[in-house]
Amino acid sequence: MFTGKRIIYVHGFASSAKSGTVGRLQQLFPKATVYARDLPIHPAEAMQLLHKMCDEVKPNLIVGTSMGGMFTEQLYGYDRIVINPAFQIAETMQEHGLMGLQKFLNPREDGQTEFICNKALQAEYREVAAQCFSKATQEEDKHIYGLFGDEDPLVHTFDLFRQHYTKAIHFHGAHRLNDDALRHAVVPVVRWIDDRQEKRQRPVVFIAIEQTLARGNEPAPSAQKAFRMLSETYDTYIVADCPTNEPERQAQLQQWVEKYFGVPAYDRLTFTNQKQLLCGDFLIDARNSEFMGTTLRFGEDPMKTWDDVITYFERLGPTL
Repeated sequence: MFTGKRIIYVHGFASSAKSGTVGRLQQLFPKATVYARDLPIHPAEAMQLLHKMCDEVKPNLIVGTSMGGMFTEQLYGYDRIVINPAFQIAETMQEHGLMGLQKFLNPREDGQTEFICNKALQAEYREVAAQCFSKATQEEDKHIYGLFGDEDPLVHTFDLFRQHYTKAIHFHGAHRLNDDALRHAVVPVVRWIDDRQEKRQRPVVFIAIEQTLARGNEPAPSAQKAFRMLSETYDTYIVADCPTNEPERQAQLQQWVEKYFGVPAYDRLTFTNQKQLLCGDFLIDARNSEFMGTTLRFGEDPMKTWDDVITYFERLGPTL
């Protein structure tokens, strides 16, 4: 994934290019090259540096976190992922004790270890942040994803992002990225972007929603594991019967799917009462249907459990 491509990482407030996220991205995408630079404290200078980097690197993807997400939104014309973007950074500074003497969280190339955030600098950030969404066109909407931690105590800009762009996605995590969020939230989005850039079409797997349930209203952990595994290779969808004339029920099911199956399930819920009309390669379902691809009868040999499903697809091997 992302072989031979270039990724620019834009760090957050009081951080640097030595952020652990830079190294982790390089580990996750070893065949790509990750670029990062220490951003100047003054935001207008930071934007100038980022535009210069884009001209030189010509990135295939820009990833920005927190303050870096605010900057990244304004780098129009590139595929971008903004993670917990601090679009209201001046207010965040005021509300969360980011005024006065601040220490850098990571080493800087210039050796600086601290800086002063005063009212004048806060005003500079407010001015640059006000330029966000200035070119939020339908074309730009194709090139940007927003990821928002459901336990972020600092930044709450999901609704603001949704006012301008469509692909706003919650992930399980806080403000700072950890390894779990990178692997299960960022990597799936990078995979979608890579597929679009390469015009790659993956084989399609449909999973009947009722087969994922274990007890009550929760899916089996093994079903969640299988969905994550399948999503790494296949275009994987959850299929549910269409609740006719019940738009609220549809919205509830969408939220349920994304809550339990995470970022890989974003926009991957399909409603139909006629599974024979689905166009795909595999359907995992206990019920018999005239699906035009291969139906894997869940609950029967050799697909009695989700572990059996995982084993089946592992033995099937790479399909791309």
